[in-house]
Amino acid sequence: MIPTPDLSHLTPKDYETVYEPAEDTFLLLDALEADADDLKDLNPKICLEVGSGSGCVTAFLGQILGPAVLYLCTDINAHACRCTRATCTHNKVAIDSINSTYALALETRLNHSVDVILFNPPYVPTTQEEAVLAQDSRSIGGAWAGGAGGMEITNNFLYCVKDLMSPSARFYLVALRDNGIPDMRQRMLMEHGLRSDIVLQRRAGREHLFILRFVHDEQ
Repeated sequence: MIPTPDLSHLTPKDYETVYEPAEDTFLLLDALEADADDLKDLNPKICLEVGSGSGCVTAFLGQILGPAVLYLCTDINAHACRCTRATCTHNKVAIDSINSTYALALETRLNHSVDVILFNPPYVPTTQEEAVLAQDSRSIGGAWAGGAGGMEITNNFLYCVKDLMSPSARFYLVALRDNGIPDMRQRMLMEHGLRSDIVLQRRAGREHLFILRFVHDEQ
């Protein structure tokens, strides 16, 4: 079993502004561990986490894949970027953390070159106004307020994720049952040529969480 990254350096004050790892985080860690052998066989060169928050997920992936990988993390929340750097340093994983919306600051340079992409988006259904305000404020609300159907923020990234993916890439997405998963999977296949599997699913209180893995359909 791969140990959960040590987060003892983060304080309650950090979690006032940065999403504290919860069931969705740990389900994503479990999915990555389940795919660990396949991820190693992929021999990735570049991994990208969008919305890295505490840095827990990339620190965990770094334990699977080792130091010969370029780990990139983005977050709209500047304090989350600082926490990500601190967590990865604390767990001896070298990363670059960028204060950016999605991967907008990196899109041109990363065109069709990212081998592993991770995204635990704000998936909770809210009003559009609440989602926009949370994103604009670049605060902790941006970690959960997902707008209509919980999909407004996710859809923005799904529209461009294929352009980031290398030919053999894997894209892992956290989703909620309320996000309309069958429609999302069908749309990604028909419109973007990305085939998906449900890697894991788990009920956490009132939420039913899923980890989806997308790959190019020709794989």
